[in-house]
Amino acid sequence: MRVACNTRARVALNCGVPIVVLYYMQTHTLHSYSGHTALPRWLLVGALTGAVAVIAFHQSAAALLHALQLTPRAAYSFAPTPPFGIPQLWSLAFWGGVWGIVLAAALARLDGIRLIVAATLFGAVAPTLVAWFVVAPLKGQPVAAGWAPAAMAIGPIVNAAWGLGAGIGLHLFGRRQ
Repeated sequence: MRVACNTRARVALNCGVPIVVLYYMQTHTLHSYSGHTALPRWLLVGALTGAVAVIAFHQSAAALLHALQLTPRAAYSFAPTPPFGIPQLWSLAFWGGVWGIVLAAALARLDGIRLIVAATLFGAVAPTLVAWFVVAPLKGQPVAAGWAPAAMAIGPIVNAAWGLGAGIGLHLFGRRQ
């Protein structure tokens, strides 16, 4: 019995007649990164880039929106936040790190431009929905920015900027090359 294989299909030949044909497709969309040490590093980098992305991307977008008079809130605020009085910027950076871990865990199988685009979309949607429907009611604020379209647009914009920064950080520093 003679067996021949090529890179796209495995064909078992018996006197030139195919017996079993197994096709498989190669994909570059999802990658499996092996090694038990890779995930902890990935999550740590997610936390660090999430925190840095708040300062570099999220607050820059907020400053731009404030400069365009689209939001009354100034960026890079050190006003104390209840209940512990931590400056707002450091509170946001802490929560950016927490969200960075969530983002890294959710997008661990992506890399390259797919990771950056997915991180941007993740940032625009996930933290914004949690802020609108969980955090705002806990703080006694109106749900979804009071359903005012101009106010509702702020969250997805600044959080997408955060996701972009976190995605770029994960892409650059998340995996050993």
